[in-house]
Amino acid sequence: MKKTIIIWSLAITAVATTGCKKDFLVEKRDMTGVNEQVFKDVQMAEAYVNYVYGLFQPADNAIAMIQWQTANNGGYNDAYTKTTEELAGQTDWNREWPTIAINQNHANQYFGQRMSSSISNNVWTRMRQINLFLQEIDKHGLTPGETKPLKGQMYFWRAWQYFELLKLYGGVPIVLEPQNPITEEGDHSTQVQRSTSSQTLAQIISDLDKAIEMLPGKWPAQAWGRITSGAAAAFKGRVLLTWASPLFNRNDDRARWQQAYDANLAAKNLLEANGFGLYSEGGFANGKAWEDMWYKKQTDNPEGVLVWVFNSVTGDQVQRNNGWENAIRPKEILGAGSVGATKQMVDAFPMKDGKMPGDPSSAYTYDPQKFYKNRDPRFYKTFAYNGALWPYGGNPNYRVWTYFWHNNASSANPDRSTETAGDNKYGVYVRKGSNLGASHVQGGFAFSGTDYMELRFAEVLLNLAESAIGSDKLDEGLTLIEKIRERAGLENRDGHYGLADAAGNRDKLFAAVLNERKIEFAYENKRFWDLRRWMLFNDDFGTCSRLGVQPLNGTRRTGMWVYVTYDNGDKYYSNNIDPMIKRPDGTVPVIEREPLAFPPGINDMDEYLDYLYDNHFVVVERDNLENTSPADWKFTWYNEYYFFGLHESILSASPYLQQTQGWPHLDGSAGTFDPLQ
Repeated sequence: MKKTIIIWSLAITAVATTGCKKDFLVEKRDMTGVNEQVFKDVQMAEAYVNYVYGLFQPADNAIAMIQWQTANNGGYNDAYTKTTEELAGQTDWNREWPTIAINQNHANQYFGQRMSSSISNNVWTRMRQINLFLQEIDKHGLTPGETKPLKGQMYFWRAWQYFELLKLYGGVPIVLEPQNPITEEGDHSTQVQRSTSSQTLAQIISDLDKAIEMLPGKWPAQAWGRITSGAAAAFKGRVLLTWASPLFNRNDDRARWQQAYDANLAAKNLLEANGFGLYSEGGFANGKAWEDMWYKKQTDNPEGVLVWVFNSVTGDQVQRNNGWENAIRPKEILGAGSVGATKQMVDAFPMKDGKMPGDPSSAYTYDPQKFYKNRDPRFYKTFAYNGALWPYGGNPNYRVWTYFWHNNASSANPDRSTETAGDNKYGVYVRKGSNLGASHVQGGFAFSGTDYMELRFAEVLLNLAESAIGSDKLDEGLTLIEKIRERAGLENRDGHYGLADAAGNRDKLFAAVLNERKIEFAYENKRFWDLRRWMLFNDDFGTCSRLGVQPLNGTRRTGMWVYVTYDNGDKYYSNNIDPMIKRPDGTVPVIEREPLAFPPGINDMDEYLDYLYDNHFVVVERDNLENTSPADWKFTWYNEYYFFGLHESILSASPYLQQTQGWPHLDGSAGTFDPLQ
């Protein structure tokens, strides 16, 4: 589908049709003035709002599923995803440091810096653009009917920005009026001290309540991607769930859980009243609806509560493509082949009766050799493993082969791969969110228009489930998790979709809902924040022991090797001859991977794949993904990361700001700001 993106097209249309000679865009480079014309014309005002959308959302060709706005200049990268089980790799927040210091990169720099006279997409310039709009929009003749939904969107984005700061740092300066950049030494007019975390939260909730009141429950199809009242309500539920979680709620205050429950229930009801809900077209069997929701009915998808919109335009000024499809597809079909799944994530998915692999109460025996058998239907829609069917527009029968073999008898590890264009190192690809009809002909999947659902209706239900459990509504919480599992296509053999053992136990249900989020939202930029708000990176606060989960601290993320053997189990050795592809002389060194005729007793490719795993594949753990020094590198987490300190570059420009407790100043004096207040 070729969609025109609201964020940019309206801005460009407004500039082109009002005869203002792009004054609107020039205004964005002048940080001290106000162009009143912007606020006198509704198209120009809409263009201003669209500009703000663009400040927060991923740019053209972003890999939105695993990238987050981690830098102070609006840039996106995958550092947070790599600070979880989902991806391997060293980041500033999983490596060992000599000491915690505010002049090191582990002092998260998202907080931003003082504004300068030149435009830059960072926290406080974004805040200024929003505050300037809210200050001016009602002064220049537009009607309340015209300004109300525009203001509602701006209140939402201000709340979004403050929540990003709150969850990283705790309380931050609350600035509700547009500040001008500092141009003279000694000018203290913009000095605003950090508010408490509770005061910052109150401001976020106030803005979201305004947004809920001002925004429509649903926009017309051509405005797909705009913030609705339901999206603002759902985001309020996310905010209050974070406030109720152990990161902020060390004493497990039930009142906070109840507040989160009330907000999430209100969001659910409001969204359902406006036609939102779990995507269900095609039915739940085998996870069909769960997979289809990513690329079908994109401009009217009931699952999409908060959506980042992309398009398939290839060369004009509104081009904004989703880089995900290209990133995940194998190199042999012109993808980048750069996103693989760790063994830890592969192992996290349950069997198809909802029980975990190896659970003796499961109806299915788990075989590590055939790890893909009888798994949660979402497993097959999230991962593409060796031999898995993964169609695309040019080949509906395409299978991805990631097997290895040994170069020679002295090879310590399998070191030759069928993926001659380059393997992704993990052994298992991430295929979640893939469009099975995507074309690789033009640019190697580069012009994908698949939207990214930043907040899905499934999250609303799981946010409600977790807050119900927190406020001691245990049965309701379990029922809501079951709804997610039912839609996923899991079997219901024990009456609770595999969760009967957790019924009636608050901590087991907390563990169940967090594990459900880990599966349902895998590779959707959610896991880092769940680990952090529940303080599960280590067990220093007892949360891992309480929920029965293994902390990440001290571990290594690993992958899989699947290597080829002969019938007798001997390893296949060759420098460059693939053991499972027919050679020019008609012979196959070991066995053909996709034969025209199957052996006796085997009826289809699925059965044949099982035969290959039983007789010619060996599955072993691959422990060289981290690619770090030293060779025995392990994930290292510091408790100071639960609330980040302000980087020295911030304090040098704004020395009046209080530093976070646990983060000493360069002179050794202690930080004094308590983020739990």
